[in-house]
Amino acid sequence: MNTIWIVLPVLLVLMFQLGIELDGAAFRRVAKHPKALFVGLAGQLLLLPAAAFAVGTLSRLPPVYFMGLMLIACCPGGSSSNVFSMLARGDVALSVTLTALSSIITLFTIPPVMAFAARIVERHTETSIDLPVAKLILQNIVLLFLPMAAGALFRRLRNEAAERVSAVLKRVAFPALMLLAALFFLQYTREIIANIASLGAATAAMLLLSTGAGALLARSFRLGSSARRTIVIEIGMQNAAQAIAVASSPLVFNNGEMAIPAIVYALVMNVVLLAYLKMLR
Repeated sequence: MNTIWIVLPVLLVLMFQLGIELDGAAFRRVAKHPKALFVGLAGQLLLLPAAAFAVGTLSRLPPVYFMGLMLIACCPGGSSSNVFSMLARGDVALSVTLTALSSIITLFTIPPVMAFAARIVERHTETSIDLPVAKLILQNIVLLFLPMAAGALFRRLRNEAAERVSAVLKRVAFPALMLLAALFFLQYTREIIANIASLGAATAAMLLLSTGAGALLARSFRLGSSARRTIVIEIGMQNAAQAIAVASSPLVFNNGEMAIPAIVYALVMNVVLLAYLKMLR
């Protein structure tokens, strides 16, 4: 079974639902406080990939898992972060805006980051990695930007219907992602079990390093507590479905093993962030 045919509809639903949540008023509110937006984007686009590179290098992960760790780190924020921000009494408008902007910006940042990671792997190992940049950008536009734009247009044209659809999609999006993780686990049970200790430690270290640095950065900019909580969650919650889609897609890497770090990260991410919510309470 090729999991890409399960990943695609899950990712499309997640991005369509994010598009529905986009609100011009939310963008305008956040634009009045650009420091929080800057810190959140810096955390996602700079701190997280840097933490992944450091952890992947120091832990001496095999090339395919090093690439997988870098891939999940340079993907945009996950749409479930908006729900977690609400539960954490964070700034939901900031959360939605950061998720949307990171989804657009990473269309162009994923290729150079992954190309850099591939060069590092090739320089220090005998592994050759082919990265079709044009196909990667095209796939990301089709799977991320277009469904998000469609969701935003749907909200603009049919606001009440969009609200009803969004309410349904919010309930099914997370279970769909967990179903995807379960099916992927069944397909790669042996590989996941054999590497669960090293990958679990690596993903947890990456998450704690990046969110801790993001929290310190937010505090140094004297952001309010709600913005700080939102930034921690946004940095910590990545779009695992996109990482799986890029890794397993026949158009890009066509490597299911490269998606394993994203599966492990999805599990670790939820454990850590649920613990964070409990700590806040």
